[in-house]
Amino acid sequence: MLPPDSLPLFPLHSVLLPGAALGLRVFEQRSLDMVRDCGRNGHGFGVCLILEGREVGEPATPAAFGTEALIEDFGTSDDGLLTLQVRGARRFPVRRTRVRDNGLVTGEVDWLPPDPDDELRAEHGLLSTVLERVIDHVGGEYAKAPAARLDDAAWVGWRLAELLPLEAAQRQSLLQEDDPHARLD
Repeated sequence: MLPPDSLPLFPLHSVLLPGAALGLRVFEQRSLDMVRDCGRNGHGFGVCLILEGREVGEPATPAAFGTEALIEDFGTSDDGLLTLQVRGARRFPVRRTRVRDNGLVTGEVDWLPPDPDDELRAEHGLLSTVLERVIDHVGGEYAKAPAARLDDAAWVGWRLAELLPLEAAQRQSLLQEDDPHARLD
């Protein structure tokens, strides 16, 4: 087994899913330092659901499972805060966490393999139709996705988990599921 990678963690009260976009406002010094380091080193950071605590102030207790966030764009809001547009990439379990002197939570993580390119099974065909209708209704970037994506079990599952009104705990449970067909079940 490979040694775990060290990854800065950004605990949130939401779950970042693979392929999903997320907008963030960054203002705490520890988070600004993290973004600077990610930019310098060309790597992302981990987003984990907060189990205990808040997004600001004292370091929160993150779930032991998360998603790598890759920075796609950044800017400054009207109030002068750094804004980020990130996209979920690889999933990971967290072996152990530690809190640095500046309050930044870091984790030793193991990267999970990407989902297999499995076709949607017949019993999940209705879910593809539901997703297509949701996308038709909300529009956005997924409206431009190739029709073949609606036959990809992992893509359909992640997009439904992202777009349907689920609780954070439900999304977290789906994030931790390795089998795309079980995720659809």
